Amino acid sequence: MADDPQKALREHVINLLDGRSAHLTFDQAVADFPTEHINTKPPNVPYSFWHLLEHLRIAQWDILEYVRNPQHKSPEWPKGYWPAPDIEADEIVWKATIESFKRDLRDMKAIVANVENDLMQPIPHGYGGHTILREAHLLADHNAYHIGELGILRQVVDAWPNDR
Repeated sequence: MADDPQKALREHVINLLDGRSAHLTFDQAVADFPTEHINTKPPNVPYSFWHLLEHLRIAQWDILEYVRNPQHKSPEWPKGYWPAPDIEADEIVWKATIESFKRDLRDMKAIVANVENDLMQPIPHGYGGHTILREAHLLADHNAYHIGELGILRQVVDAWPNDR
């Protein structure tokens, strides 16, 4: 098998998707999250912690499906990217959202890692020359923004363990 000319780029993008280096990782942001705050809406924020987590999951799923499924139709913007404001989650739903997010992230990293995928080639069914590289960067950027927000909002409502 020939060397992969995109090997270093693939590694860089996977690290970016993992949130390594300068960003709080997803696992760090949700670690030891107090269940009593799942449905808490921090001051001056119109959504709960679960709403934010579910938004991350939905947006990531949409980007993943856009890359891998030619028949995929994105949800209506912006309504389809957030759960309804009055919906609450329990611990089972919270954990399911986390597991679904992690599974979809693993799937996106597998697409990036697959040497048969040219990261810079336009996605055949995509729009305007969108590439896997563009979509992976978009996903990493969106995740980093909201994972950081999750970490800050935890601080606002004093939802971090005392040793953090």
